[in-house]
Parts: sequence; structure tokens; C-alpha cells
Amino acid sequence: MIVAGEASGDLHGASLITELKRLDSSIEIFGIGGDKMIAAGMKSQFHIKQMAFLGFIEVLKHLPFISKVRKALLQKISDEKIETVVLIDYPGFNLNLAKKLHELGKQVIYYISPQVWAWGKGRIDKIREVVNKMIVVFPFEEKMYKSYNVDVAYVGHPLIEHVENYPYISKEELYSKLGLKGDKEILLLLPGSRKHEIGKIFPECITAAEKLSKEFNLQTVVACAENIDESFFTGLTAVKDFKLVKGYTYDLLKHSHFGIIKSGTSTLEAGLFELPFIVVYSTNYFTYGLGRILVQIKNIAMANIILEENVIDELIQYDVNAENIYSKSAAILNSNERYNSIKQKLGLIKEKLGGTGASRKTAELIYKRLNEA
Repeated sequence: MIVAGEASGDLHGASLITELKRLDSSIEIFGIGGDKMIAAGMKSQFHIKQMAFLGFIEVLKHLPFISKVRKALLQKISDEKIETVVLIDYPGFNLNLAKKLHELGKQVIYYISPQVWAWGKGRIDKIREVVNKMIVVFPFEEKMYKSYNVDVAYVGHPLIEHVENYPYISKEELYSKLGLKGDKEILLLLPGSRKHEIGKIFPECITAAEKLSKEFNLQTVVACAENIDESFFTGLTAVKDFKLVKGYTYDLLKHSHFGIIKSGTSTLEAGLFELPFIVVYSTNYFTYGLGRILVQIKNIAMANIILEENVIDELIQYDVNAENIYSKSAAILNSNERYNSIKQKLGLIKEKLGGTGASRKTAELIYKRLNEA
């Protein structure tokens, strides 16, 4: 069984399933994922569209459903006599599930570690108790887990292989397909995939983007997640001059001039594309207040964390407003020196994360443990 709860987990889970089936086509895989994991051959118990909640308040609202999902998975594990479960990120759900699986004597493999280095290392003791093998994607995570005597392996980051293997179209073809203006560069907005976050972030971002587009001769493109109806965005703003696009996210990251991006996996992707951008993040006030107490790192952008430097400007919670978004972005767009410096520093991320092959290495580690179980 493989359990992912978000779009990034679906992407990495699909690559992992492909590599596992390459090793052994007879492997039968159940679990939670999205369209990509299903297409790769997983028999889906629940879809990630049903799991798109984040933050303390949102989780509280969905507790009955979360309990239902957990019970259903444990029943499927019993029915199919599943002995090995791979958990991909999504710690709010997966760490609790890991505890149940450990009590049942199942082998628990965790791929893409919860960000315990951000939320406090107290969780590591719990992880050591309930996880048989931790597979990490950042080099500093391997060192941290080893210091706590957790069985850990570092495989590199799977995003690198996705970025390198993606079938890109040319800038001209992208402009043609999306009906973009050939004389304007793209200002790209990536506002996330959860409605409650988009509702807080998007209205301020699009207001700032309208002003930036006019001032710097840009055109605004908003990447719309597959699980969000396009009408949701248009209902949040009176601004009309932007293009909503589903799909083509990597092509847009490759061919855009500047980005305004919600904190999350997209910030690492933008970094790998060396796209200058700023980060925005806002959630409900209670979740934010709790996070301020618990989070123990000063940055939220993965590019800054990996580079150990404030390369990317971060606007969080009360600072997420159109005026701040505009001023931070304009300061970069007005300075070729600063713009090029950001590109150059982002170019260091790939070498810090190691080479390609994370999915293959992870599949080999898992397959070896399957045969030892």
C-alpha cells in the first residue's frame, strides 16, 4: 500500500509505482493518490481530491472523514494481507496511520520525510518508534535522522528527475496554445491547490499582478490546479486581465519572467527552473498562531532553506497584501543586477540536491525490503 495526500505526493508516488512495476510487474499496489498514481497502476481507495485539507481548524472540521479513511485503509490492509505500507509526506494523516500500522506489526516505510526540522525534533522520537525505514530527499535530513538513530537513506530529490524528464514545448508553442501575446513576458501566479488558501492569497496577488503587468509590460498567467474550478478564481476578484491555465505548469515555470508563488513544493520547482519569484503564504489566524509557536525555522521557502540564505523574499500572513507584493516584486524587476543574482543563486539548488534517480533508488530500497519481509 502507498499513501499520499497531496498533488506533490501523487507526482512522486506515480514515479515510485512506475519504478516498482519495472522491477516486478506482478506487484499489486493499493492506496490513496491522485490521477497520476492511478494511471501508474495503483488501485485507489480514496482520491487526493478528498484529502485536500491543511491546518488545525481544517483538520478538526474533517475528523469524522479522516477517521473513516483510516479505518477503510486498515480494513483493506487486513483483507488483502498487506505487510508493507509506504507513506509519502502528508504527516498529519500519515504519522497517525504509521502508529496504527506499527501496532499491527506492519512494515512502515516513510518516503519524503515530514519537515520535523521545521516543526521541532520532538517528532523524531515518535518516528523512530513507528517507522521501519525513513527515505529522505534532502541531505541535511539524513544527518539529522542518523543523529537520532533512525534507519535512514538519502536518495536525492525526485523533483529533479521530473524537471529533467518533462517533455517541454517551446516558448512559441506555449504562447500559441495559450493564446498569449508574443510581445509580453509572463508574470506567473501559482496560488496553490486549496480553496481556503487561495481565497486568502489570490485576491491580493492578482491586484498586485495587474499593476506589475502594466508597469513592466508583462502578461499575467494564473496556474489553476486540476482540483479547482476556474470560476472559483474569477469569483474572487474584479480584475479581468489575466489568463487562467490548467496544465502546462512546468512549461510556464520554464518560460516565465517572474513568479508570485504560494509556499510549498512549487517554490522548490521554481527554484529548479531558476525563475526569480517571491513567496506568499496566508492561512486562518488560529492555524497561523499555532504555527508561530511550533515552527522552529526562520524561512518557509525551500529555496532559502536549501541555500541557507534569504535569496527569495517571503511574505507571510499579515504581510500578504497587494501593496507589499507589488513593492517586493517591483524592486526585483527594476534591478537587472538583483534579478540576475537571484537566478544565479537559484542555479545552485540542483547541485545541492544531488543528481537524478531518486524514484529508482527508492523503489530498489523498498523492493529489497519487500523480499526480506
